[in-house]
Amino acid sequence: MSISRRTFIAAATASTFLPGRLAAQADRFASAAARARGLDQLHSLIVLQNGDIQIEERLRGPALDTPANIKSVSKTIVATLTGIAIDKRVIDSVNSTIVDIAPDLLPRSADPRTADITVEDLITLRAGLERTSGPNYGPWVSSSNWVANALARPLVADPGTQMLYSTGSTHILGALLARASGDSLLTLARNWLGTPLGIDIPAWTRDPQGFYLGGNEMALSPRAMARFGDMIRQRGVWNGTRVLSKAWIDQSLTAVTRSPWSGLGYGYGWFIGRASGHNYALARGYGGQIITVVPDLALTIAITSDPTRPARSGGYFGDLQRLIETDIIANAT
Repeated sequence: MSISRRTFIAAATASTFLPGRLAAQADRFASAAARARGLDQLHSLIVLQNGDIQIEERLRGPALDTPANIKSVSKTIVATLTGIAIDKRVIDSVNSTIVDIAPDLLPRSADPRTADITVEDLITLRAGLERTSGPNYGPWVSSSNWVANALARPLVADPGTQMLYSTGSTHILGALLARASGDSLLTLARNWLGTPLGIDIPAWTRDPQGFYLGGNEMALSPRAMARFGDMIRQRGVWNGTRVLSKAWIDQSLTAVTRSPWSGLGYGYGWFIGRASGHNYALARGYGGQIITVVPDLALTIAITSDPTRPARSGGYFGDLQRLIETDIIANAT
């Protein structure tokens, strides 16, 4: 069963959200509540199973209905919008290239092979272009043209081969969506996700050319994150309305490459892991912003955290991974 808007509103009205109090609605998730309570970076935790609220609590930070910066979870949102664009024939397929969609975005200084980078290369972070993330991020967003700057970078790997985590790749993808549709990424997000899911999507950062930043700085409330995740968990349906095709979700949740940092697989905007015999998909943003879906356990998890503190695989993100794998997935049956 899916959690309806009425159930969501009723639960919000009936609950008292006090910082520092985390109430698990099922005894089997008591260890998750205890672990979450001990993580001082964690702001909120929502766990749904079969659409029913198991844990829904704010420990600190913004309220559960207040949009918070989801950081690189934005990459998963842009990937989802790409799937909807293909469903709607706005883009032909994942095999469409940059030159097929918007050849004018290519700077003259770009490597000629850049023209043949596909939508799939961008969505799986295998464009092969030198990264704009990490130490390159500041200079990139200080440039006068973010799309051109990302596309003019040298190819350090053949497109479609190596995963190179780069916000620039997703920003290029967002610009292609805007050009192909004739609408801004914000308008697409509001029309294609905000309206059917009944969630608020505020405006966020734009580049000097007016393209909304693809891959960072979007904001969703914890409840909106959970609602988005539960739509994915239900294979593209929310309250009887199809938002996204089953075929796209099936492909999205299939690993096509692997992160060199976490070791997790990576599909169309989702990291792919396995715990206690169950596959799960995870959207991850800086600081510990997370949406996780475990389809065969009907689980959806949303986590927000302090967006100013790092969450490395060997540190806080590792703590969150243990929370998800050991305390939630392992106890969900």
